[in-house]
Amino acid sequence: MTSTLGIAVIGTGRMGADHVRRIGRTVGGARVVAVADPDGDRVKEVAAGLEGASAHTDPAAAIAAPGVDAVLIASPGPAHEEALLQALARDLPVLCEKPLTPDPAGALRVMEAEQRLGRRRIQVGFMRRYDAEYERLKELLDAGGIGRPLFLHCRHRNASSPSFFTSDMLISDSVVHEVDAARWLLGQEVTAVSVLSPRPSSAVPEGLQDPQLVLLETAGGAVVDVEIFVNCGFGYQVQCEAVGERGSARIGDGHAMVVQSAGRWGGEIPQDFTVRFADAYDRQLRGWVASVARGRVEGPDAWDGYAAAAVSEAGLTARRTGHRTLVDLVERPPLYRLSSSRPPASP
Repeated sequence: MTSTLGIAVIGTGRMGADHVRRIGRTVGGARVVAVADPDGDRVKEVAAGLEGASAHTDPAAAIAAPGVDAVLIASPGPAHEEALLQALARDLPVLCEKPLTPDPAGALRVMEAEQRLGRRRIQVGFMRRYDAEYERLKELLDAGGIGRPLFLHCRHRNASSPSFFTSDMLISDSVVHEVDAARWLLGQEVTAVSVLSPRPSSAVPEGLQDPQLVLLETAGGAVVDVEIFVNCGFGYQVQCEAVGERGSARIGDGHAMVVQSAGRWGGEIPQDFTVRFADAYDRQLRGWVASVARGRVEGPDAWDGYAAAAVSEAGLTARRTGHRTLVDLVERPPLYRLSSSRPPASP
């Protein structure tokens, strides 16, 4: 491997293009050497802005391109498994945006391929673990600062949802972040899921069940409630309050600056996740590049991706049936350590 990490970026849509920009401007020690996307015109346009980068419509070709030392997967979830298996076949380290795969069966196949290598190659892009507020909350809980955690109260709101968004995607594409955050913050697996659905907001597209309330039960006896509302209308808001035996702590209020003027007070609400979590994405990518340069892969692993997929699958069943649904997890393989530990400090 050269001193500059050569990265193949798979998927040049919104997330992929943002990662390409990030690698070029905010991450040292790496460069994009290949990009892939089924949209030939778009991938050529992205590659044209990158010196020496090749453009491909086939992910396998990008992964096999000269100079590729690592792979960043930012394509839609259903395409992840094939790209992951291709990267593992070449023993390349991978940063894969969530979900690892859309379903636990696919995640198990990926885990089996990684286990055959005998070492970790995959990091899953659960970037909230790299957010400064989430890190402080994790430190507080690990230190016992508020006693044994009893509840996590979570709110996840978007100003509006894309036209293709479905009722299932509120869980599989949005609540999945709270699933991973809860597992990491508490150091406990989720064992059961229930979903309650109020009458849909009048502002949501017809047929979309929005908002929803998702209840997670954990192996340690904690309860996590998640309000997911992807058409709230006013902005992007992610909040989490931990309630323990001796106190509580809340993050996500976003009150960095409050203006008082002309008899009013207020502040700005981010309109997009790329604004709220910009620093977390930067730190995640810097940390991945730095760890790969040291010959390691750290952060959320394939087990975390599998566990999140299994909880999401139980959540979808709970939503459709209206019944509390148990989470079915296989035994954790020896390769994957407990994911409750903090991710490595980013440079």
